[in-house]
Amino acid sequence: MSNFAKESKKMLEKEVINFERTVIVGIVTQNQSEEKLTEYLDELEFLTYTAGGEVIKRFSQKLEKPNPKTFLGTGKMDEISLYIKEKNISTVIFDDELSPSQQKNISKILDCKVLDRTNLILDIFAQRAETSYARTQVELAQCQYLLPRLSGMWTHLERQKGGIGLRGPGETEIETDRRIVRDRIALLKEKIKTIDKQMSVQRGNRGAMVRVALVGYTNVGKSTLMNVISKSEVFVENKLFATLDTTVRKVVIKNLPFLLSDTVGFIRKLPTQLVDSFKSTLDEVREADLLLHVVDISHPDFEEHISSVNQILQDIKSNDKPTIMVFNKIDAFKNQEIENDDLITEKTAKHYTLEEWKLTWMSNVGKKNTLFISATNKENFEEFREKIYESVRKVHITRFPYNKFLYPDYKDAVEKE
Repeated sequence: MSNFAKESKKMLEKEVINFERTVIVGIVTQNQSEEKLTEYLDELEFLTYTAGGEVIKRFSQKLEKPNPKTFLGTGKMDEISLYIKEKNISTVIFDDELSPSQQKNISKILDCKVLDRTNLILDIFAQRAETSYARTQVELAQCQYLLPRLSGMWTHLERQKGGIGLRGPGETEIETDRRIVRDRIALLKEKIKTIDKQMSVQRGNRGAMVRVALVGYTNVGKSTLMNVISKSEVFVENKLFATLDTTVRKVVIKNLPFLLSDTVGFIRKLPTQLVDSFKSTLDEVREADLLLHVVDISHPDFEEHISSVNQILQDIKSNDKPTIMVFNKIDAFKNQEIENDDLITEKTAKHYTLEEWKLTWMSNVGKKNTLFISATNKENFEEFREKIYESVRKVHITRFPYNKFLYPDYKDAVEKE
């Protein structure tokens, strides 16, 4: 078990909560090695904990490709079925998205609640949504996920009534359910359009101030960083997706004001329904002048997290914006370095020191665009503030070139550029 999984297990033991007993399932394929599956299942376990579940056991199977009917082979399904009956397991969670038919077949075999990663993430979003707008966005994503999976969830229209004026094909139960969900989706989309217009007006009213957006994988410390920079009190918790609603604060460094926004965290295999429904939230990223890409350097898979975030930024056409890489949690990373010194193992990238990491691809990014900090301990924070000030000032000069009060040395600054 990785350090990441061990930490989440310690958190489980500390909190006195009635967690739902669950098992998690994944597969090893030609495109997904055993090591990669372990990383994904570690993350799935943390997602399960965030949603209120306790992972009792993990199941995995090597397959060329998922079984189109039951995702797993018959023997493995029987093994899981026997285990959940013996151990009183209430929920089985699959790491990959299940097709509607797979979910239906698996539910019949296991006779318990069956979820996939997408469903789990949507459930966490539903728990975390605080504002009316966030709840509307999450409900839209849930309805879009539910629509193809409707298969006789209720039996109130199982048989059509006979009698005068009531003969004929009528409307079947599944058609009624789908119509209800489609109508709800249309209503939610209209509601979101209205709120999007309001938020667009709000963004327009902010004037020409420079906008800086915090982006990054979920649980990397964006909200903690936001609180330290802006001296605000954004909700912070060591769980995934603690922040759903975008928070915007005015920040002043030295004599230079700018707007800083804290956005929803990204994750691998992010459901497409959420990307679509959280369009307006992501507009804060699209309209930003500068991105602070926050990375949890203490996480063993931080390089893959960077790739995932970059892919989503590319999807929303924001990958060409000026970006500063902010490697956070160096305090936790240094503690790991001490632990690694005691290990007698073959040295891999997972055992690099901070200085060794800086000599890798990070050196190609350039010192100008890379920072190493600890938001919790405010380590290297003056360097961080100075770098943000320089980057915001550069944008500000191009936008307000004749502000002599802010830029008495404007001509010198332009020549340096």
